Amino acid sequence: MFDLKWIRDNPAAFDQGRARRGLAPLSAQVLELDQKRRAAQTRFQESQARRNDLSRQIGQVKAKGGDASAVMAEVAALKDGIAAAEAEDQALGAELDALLAAQPNLPAGDVPDGADESFNRVERTVGNVKNFAFKPKQHFELGEELGLMDFEGAAKLSGARFVVLKGALARLERALALFMLDLHTTESGYTEMAPPFLVRDAALYGTGQLPKFEEDLFKTEQGLYLIPTSEVPLTNLAADEIIDEDKLPWRFTALTPCFRSEAGAAGKDTRGMIRQHQFMKVELVSIAHPDHSEAEHQRMTGSAEKVLQKLGLPYRVICLSTGDMGFAAQKTYDIEVWLPGQGAYREISSCSNCGEFQARRMKARCRKPGEKGTRFVHTLNGSGVAVGRALIAVMENYQQEDGSIAIPEALRPYMQGREKIARE
Repeated sequence: MFDLKWIRDNPAAFDQGRARRGLAPLSAQVLELDQKRRAAQTRFQESQARRNDLSRQIGQVKAKGGDASAVMAEVAALKDGIAAAEAEDQALGAELDALLAAQPNLPAGDVPDGADESFNRVERTVGNVKNFAFKPKQHFELGEELGLMDFEGAAKLSGARFVVLKGALARLERALALFMLDLHTTESGYTEMAPPFLVRDAALYGTGQLPKFEEDLFKTEQGLYLIPTSEVPLTNLAADEIIDEDKLPWRFTALTPCFRSEAGAAGKDTRGMIRQHQFMKVELVSIAHPDHSEAEHQRMTGSAEKVLQKLGLPYRVICLSTGDMGFAAQKTYDIEVWLPGQGAYREISSCSNCGEFQARRMKARCRKPGEKGTRFVHTLNGSGVAVGRALIAVMENYQQEDGSIAIPEALRPYMQGREKIARE
């Protein structure tokens, strides 16, 4: 959501930010609605003031024994005008709110301009891509040959874009999740949380999934939504709060299932675990002081990178272009892990600074202790990392010629010391 006063004062900057995202100018439409609404508010306030003044006059006239019928008639005539002005104010306010709620955040100044992912900027590449003495396989080939990855069984239960993991692969997925949680809580200072997996629509509005992206969500008959990411409940813990500045930042991490309809992903990654309706993810969320969010963004991205470094997985960090960023983000770093079976880097984490965009929607603020004035906090979120994609990366990067999978040293304590997964 946007500050209307800022748009009034900076209409050209608002439209310029939208242009960088490939969007048409909107300030004229916003300001016209705003002007009409403020005019309705003025009429309402002036009519109320006149009615109050006349009501006092009625009392004065009657106290002197005079005839107040003319004044009473004017008060009655004002009633319909007051109701009409109030209704117009509410209708214009709802129209303005709906218009702005559907608009994405404006990009930060250092985000590369461009229409799509081809304009993304590589920030750094870390680790060496392994040269295999054999043709590396993709994760689903490895998993099915091991007898530990069952897509057909999952399809029988739930349809396409689901998987059943068995035995050592199910254990490896759990090991990855526990490893990430331990790393983030012990080395990166995040507090582990266990949030609900079902949320109200207000929570999804606060983080920007609603109203624009409802088709990507699963909604229950009771009106609750399955979370697409634990960013939603974790970030909304700050909703309607006024937080003392010296208590910031809040840093949360959580392991949850995530549920996405993948409505716009027809034909993409139809084989394997890359893009599924249900997957596990370790999320990172920060509620930061507005002056410190850029430093917090770098810190969060580094925390996600640390997972891949300790697993010995080669990756690169990408700054997304204005045309590739998500709806609520003002700046995003994607971390892409190397998958030798695909011969390509694929996203495994996305770390975004949303500035005050979500905080305005959630009414999440901070203030200095002892002072009355408040400021909107800045919110940040990132994958720390997607567990299923980490499983894919470990399988493909640690595969052996005989089809077995070596287990990275960092995960062996979580695998009862086991060093590899082989067909039994």
